[in-house]
Amino acid sequence: MNDKRPMSAREAALVTLAACERQGAWSDGFLKKTLREGNLDRREAALATRLCFGVLQNRMLLDWHLARFCKMRLDKLELNLLCALRIAAYQLLFLNKIPASAAVNEAVESTRRYCKNPRATGMVNGVLRAMLRAGELPEPTGADKAETLSIKYSHPRWLTEAFIARLGEDGAEQLLIADNGQPPVAAQVNTTRTTAEELVSALAADGVEAEPHPWLPDCFILKNSGDLERLAAYREGLFYIQDPAARLAVTAAGLRPETRVLDACAAPGGKSFAAAIDMKNRGEVVSCDIHPHKIRLLEAGRDRLGLSIVTPTLQSGAAFRPEWEGAFDAVITDVPCSGLGVIRKKPDIRYKDPVPMKGLPAIQRAILDNCARYVRPGGTLVYSTCTLLERENEGVVDSFLSDHPDFGPEPFTLPQFGEQPGMVTFWPHIHHTDGFFVAKLRKRG
Repeated sequence: MNDKRPMSAREAALVTLAACERQGAWSDGFLKKTLREGNLDRREAALATRLCFGVLQNRMLLDWHLARFCKMRLDKLELNLLCALRIAAYQLLFLNKIPASAAVNEAVESTRRYCKNPRATGMVNGVLRAMLRAGELPEPTGADKAETLSIKYSHPRWLTEAFIARLGEDGAEQLLIADNGQPPVAAQVNTTRTTAEELVSALAADGVEAEPHPWLPDCFILKNSGDLERLAAYREGLFYIQDPAARLAVTAAGLRPETRVLDACAAPGGKSFAAAIDMKNRGEVVSCDIHPHKIRLLEAGRDRLGLSIVTPTLQSGAAFRPEWEGAFDAVITDVPCSGLGVIRKKPDIRYKDPVPMKGLPAIQRAILDNCARYVRPGGTLVYSTCTLLERENEGVVDSFLSDHPDFGPEPFTLPQFGEQPGMVTFWPHIHHTDGFFVAKLRKRG
């Protein structure tokens, strides 16, 4: 569109959702760009975010309902038209405070502005009015339980089946429900600069409520935080944002001051910052990434938090660096993965093509093999992912141990959960964290 008027919330959601499907864009980054360029006010931006993420969380369910009222196959519709229908259907099914007339009228207007077919507006109006006349809609059903769960919670069948294989039907359903929930904002206290009590007071001064995390010390769940960068406590480096499960990957390492640590896949930096805090900012944390712009992000986070022992370094975790061989007391490998444990935060991950994911274990194993060479005798090697697929977690670790008799699983103790036998998986529906896997290995002296 060439006019300079502010974009509406529904238009911003439509543009973002279409880009995600057409270009393979990631919703969070593209939505932020759209909100900025569309000049949306805070209220409209919040609605656009709700609509965009709500549609992504429920896309398969919305399509199941829409298909009952649309005379054409949905995959034959113009993409912008289909996105307009999904946005309106989400409002009708999930957002009780939005009048049905507003949802329908805005969908028609968005279709008029963004669709090429002149008859598209009549189609959208007809489909949505038919949906309204139908009253209460039926629960989705599939050919079997896996298909029913897949449609109801909008997870592709292959992923639903993988979760059923690990958790059973009831456990898988609880996980799918959790995946479609709203993740909390977890703030980790920078204890090198402040105390938990002082942080709570500082946040309260900016109108932010901070509830102690139920089982993780020096962690708070933030409410009404809004833009974090506006907060004095954030700008002063009193806290950083990190999911409790990711935080515990560093806790498992058992780091002490005056040690030397390598964070082999560090960006955006949470584990490096946690390591430096556990070490009381004494020692050395070498933080690696392969992208220069992420190195700059690491440097900015380090400087904001005042964690001077963190040294961002441009380096691939899979490329051997001879001078590092046997040089680190602890090596943390948070490897690239399918990301299926963070669907709550990135709902579009579930729709990514599963075929390329099958090659990830080989990449993960290459990084683990290489980084194992950097561990000194008696040192520790931590392997972690934010996925829940066994082939990327236990499968990689077990194959590594079978080929590296000089390493063995090392039990570790975690707050609330006690001693773990060298490996642990965090589940969103059980632990109320991201889906996350952590393994701690010890190199024999």
